Amino acid sequence: MRYSFRICAALAACMTMISCRCEGAGTQHRIPETADAAGDAPLVGNVEQADAPRGENVDDIVEFDRTIHNFGDVMLGDGPLSCTFTMKNISEKPVVIYNVVTSCGCTDVKWTREPIMPGKTGTISSTYTNDEGPYPFDKTLTAYISGIGKPVILRLRGIAHEKQLSLEELYPARILQTGMKDLGLKCGNLEQGGQRSDETNIANLSSSPVEVTFSNVSRGLSLSVTPNPIPARSVARLQFTVSAQKDIWGKNLYHATPVIDGKSSGQELSVYAFTKDSFSGMTAAQRAEGARPIFSNNTCSSGKIRKGDTVTGEFTFSNVGKADFLIHKADVDWPGASAILPASVKSGCKGTVKITVDTSGMPEGEMIVMATLTTNSPSRPVVNLYITGTIVE
Repeated sequence: MRYSFRICAALAACMTMISCRCEGAGTQHRIPETADAAGDAPLVGNVEQADAPRGENVDDIVEFDRTIHNFGDVMLGDGPLSCTFTMKNISEKPVVIYNVVTSCGCTDVKWTREPIMPGKTGTISSTYTNDEGPYPFDKTLTAYISGIGKPVILRLRGIAHEKQLSLEELYPARILQTGMKDLGLKCGNLEQGGQRSDETNIANLSSSPVEVTFSNVSRGLSLSVTPNPIPARSVARLQFTVSAQKDIWGKNLYHATPVIDGKSSGQELSVYAFTKDSFSGMTAAQRAEGARPIFSNNTCSSGKIRKGDTVTGEFTFSNVGKADFLIHKADVDWPGASAILPASVKSGCKGTVKITVDTSGMPEGEMIVMATLTTNSPSRPVVNLYITGTIVE
């Protein structure tokens, strides 16, 4: 039987019992609620009034109105599906869209060819053939833009159906008079100083318009519903944005409670996001002079482990870079694990990451536990380390 978890681990492992804990170790963390101006109460009401999702800023050069277009539920009989992404030049120099590459021949694309002056907008328009069968689809457009070191990825998403389904069938996760496909949402990866947006749909399952607001909103999360109120028996767009917070790193869960027509649903939406360090403002030379950890081993085998025993792994590394090396956070994918992280490690020095895993509650068979380190190293912003073994009675 395979038992796969994840954790930062390495070098030597032993069967000794060690009690240690480091802030940041464990499964993804829950981000606390946003407070009001007085800092006393969580934000209640329409989030649009407090912190509405903005466009997607890319390196302070351009801003997209969105980077994901969700067509939602469509019929194969609807034929080709088209959308347009609008891009504003927020820099002080003209911007050119050099090229846009599609992920497959089923997606056509057109874009603004002339230079886009400061303060002006250009567009990238795409059409998906919608003839690949009754399945979910997720197509990408890779845009190469002047002044931006890496391409911008735009997505076209949706679910094609062969036959018409009711709103109740399409949106089974009930929130009072409304419904969603799932209450667990994903926002992907973002960098410090930036933000990441995505969107999903929320359906009004009732025969009257409903207004959707939110309470108990996590710090760094913002949400908006369009249109709002949602017309009877209709579907609206729910956009959610996670903005990086200086004290929040790695894997985290953000939360909000939907409020329908002024009544709290008592349910939570959760949004997963991963925050890592930002190196976009660095030159190639500055990146080369950054911290650079070299681990002696990224996997530690503990052999046979009696169920309930505690395994400890120590992972030694050397900082061969020119700057101090810092681990912002360790995320461990097994709740019965903890981590002790070193303080900042200077250039030319060594450090140790110690991981302790309590195997209580694990089934017999193969164990794989992984920890994810979020670091300040331009060459290794994320480091995965593993502890493996076999659980026996």
